[in-house]
Amino acid sequence: MKEITLSELRQIAMWSKPDLWEAANEAGHETPKVYLHWTAGAYQGLFDDYHINIAGDGKLYAATEDLAEVLAHTWRRNTGGVGVALCGCYDATTTDLGNAPPTLAQIEAMAQAVAVLCEELGLPIKKACVLTHGEAADIEDGDTAGYGYDDAYGPKNGCEKWDLEYLGTPESPAYHPYATDGSRGGDVLRGKAIYWQNKWRADAERALPE
Repeated sequence: MKEITLSELRQIAMWSKPDLWEAANEAGHETPKVYLHWTAGAYQGLFDDYHINIAGDGKLYAATEDLAEVLAHTWRRNTGGVGVALCGCYDATTTDLGNAPPTLAQIEAMAQAVAVLCEELGLPIKKACVLTHGEAADIEDGDTAGYGYDDAYGPKNGCEKWDLEYLGTPESPAYHPYATDGSRGGDVLRGKAIYWQNKWRADAERALPE
């Protein structure tokens, strides 16, 4: 496991893009996907099930420099999928995120990582391409390649996996998988990623010589 910067993540994504798109298409997906998880471990516990781990202090760690490498992060969605995980939430429940809830540093780092990945992989920051494990488990993107709705196992279907359904912050205070007010964890993370993407694009434009 290697600590990386956002710039290094950008380079890894650039290198991986052709193979990742090819793998996703061959598996029946229109695009690659980015899946957002928590490890259900401690803040410094790193797992090689995920391409990118985010420690409690917000530092990024890469399990591989090939995002097309198939890792064991999201059931029946690993081919053509990039797994990004916050380290923590080992004792989280739907009523209490426990002793290692997502930190603000982790949340911002995950949003930034998503922005970098989507920019370099050519993906829109939408649920069709960027999902929490809970959203993916409930097939909220409508992508049933390889399995069907009867196999759903997220918050709306038995709650086997519900990673990041809520973040325990003022923006996302409570477990509410049917919320439509933008307070679900996935909605907040995608919104933050869009903010970072827009900010970096604007900064780049301002830096161009007149």
